[in-house]
Amino acid sequence: MKMDIHADRLLILDFGSQYTQLIARRVREHGVYSEILPCDVDPKRISQCAPKGVILSGGPESATSETGWKIPQIVFDLDVPILGICYGMQALAESLGGRVESSDLREFGHADLLVEHTDSILGGLSDTGSLSVWMSHGDRVTSLPKGFRVIGSSAHAPIAAMADESRHIYGFQFHPEVTHSEGGSELLAKFAHSICGCGRSWTPENIIETAITEVRRQVGDGQVLLGLSGGVDSSVVAALLHKAIGDQLVCVFVDNGLLRLNEGAQVMETFAQNLGVRVIRANTEERFLTALKGASDPEQKRKIIGRTFIEVFEEEASKLSDVGFLAQGTIYPDVIESAGAASGKAHVIKSHHNVGGLPDDMRMELVEPLRELFKDEVRILGVTLGLPPSMVYRHPFPGPGLGVRILGEVKKESAEILRRADHIFIEELRAHDLYDKVSQAFAVFLPVHSVGVVGDQRRYAPVIALRAVETIDFMTARWAHLPYEFIERVSNRIINEIEDVSRVVYDVSSKPPATIEW
Repeated sequence: MKMDIHADRLLILDFGSQYTQLIARRVREHGVYSEILPCDVDPKRISQCAPKGVILSGGPESATSETGWKIPQIVFDLDVPILGICYGMQALAESLGGRVESSDLREFGHADLLVEHTDSILGGLSDTGSLSVWMSHGDRVTSLPKGFRVIGSSAHAPIAAMADESRHIYGFQFHPEVTHSEGGSELLAKFAHSICGCGRSWTPENIIETAITEVRRQVGDGQVLLGLSGGVDSSVVAALLHKAIGDQLVCVFVDNGLLRLNEGAQVMETFAQNLGVRVIRANTEERFLTALKGASDPEQKRKIIGRTFIEVFEEEASKLSDVGFLAQGTIYPDVIESAGAASGKAHVIKSHHNVGGLPDDMRMELVEPLRELFKDEVRILGVTLGLPPSMVYRHPFPGPGLGVRILGEVKKESAEILRRADHIFIEELRAHDLYDKVSQAFAVFLPVHSVGVVGDQRRYAPVIALRAVETIDFMTARWAHLPYEFIERVSNRIINEIEDVSRVVYDVSSKPPATIEW
């Protein structure tokens, strides 16, 4: 009997928290499928979701405000366990007859949570009777709804955790989803398994089996076309579709001349030679460079690269016959952000957009086997499918490639210099066991010349900037504090091995105010 990996699901209702996706990811780590819907979604969608439990996220609004977001009545009508986090807890209290007030004593950061009852959901998580948790709130619950008891308190929030065990309704003022909260992951596991009764069917093996079945059902004996970039998402889609439908998959790899060193050869070797995937390679470096001639504005360059990519892709696709399906590497955050944008409720931190776009008159049907997965799940799937971990766990690379890491006009010689400098930087990071300790690292070509002295001769040549950051969500990032000796080694290698570079600088800007890419 085929396993339904969606049968046991938790619904996360999003009230605009920056941590909402993190809640869903934490739940999935415990083998339970989780789905996110905006708080103002049509109640029918919530009902159709048929969850075994509902988690209410935090949010930027105040539960004391007349215009604050309310919990839809359908959430209570479902008669399933409910867990409110931060704003979600306050909204629960307001909805069920308790009281929430604004406090001058705000809690942001670490707080000690005193466990008031060891026979509650908080029991067994600490030997000391308290937990170090992460708080981020101004409002607080000051009066419990009927049927609730206090199960946890902190210095500035006497009601920091509450529970009505008879109705299986819980509220945490702290954020169990962040790694800073001691016992947070175990709490979410308890809620999912012990209280909601969910199994553990959300595993890489089951996800792959389900995806293969669904792809075969959707495409039958049809031909599927995929734009293979060499990035994580398209690579995993290629491996998954090849496993599902074999030679019915045709990949088009557009080599625009703006890839990393030897990347084109690596993509062909991995997919065409090792996996046996049908890959058409379009070598279009000259075409892209011609299109970019004279363009220096980053957004203009992005649009040119995106437009040219679509033109090349469509030309290659037109040479194929009987292709009825187009595969894409759409992942779950793309889907969530599109839904959030449609609702207009969430406070926008970062907008999402894909490079290029799909024509309105497209006749091919979309195949998106990763649209339910977060990035970390996609990576795990890739390794499970047999892709090299070095490919699957590579740092993010922008869609327009080196085109946006060359400041000013993009020229062939600039791309060659940058490719080599970037390769040296990444090679040294790997050699010194630093690659996986930073979230993203790359080199940038600056459109300025500086004077240097090499071998008693004057060198007037371009400048290379190195960038490395540490981040969890890429919304904020700290510049990586790499050892001075390491930076010195990379700088020496770049200047000595690339005669067209006179100087190397290291970017010490954090995000915000700077962006990660230049």
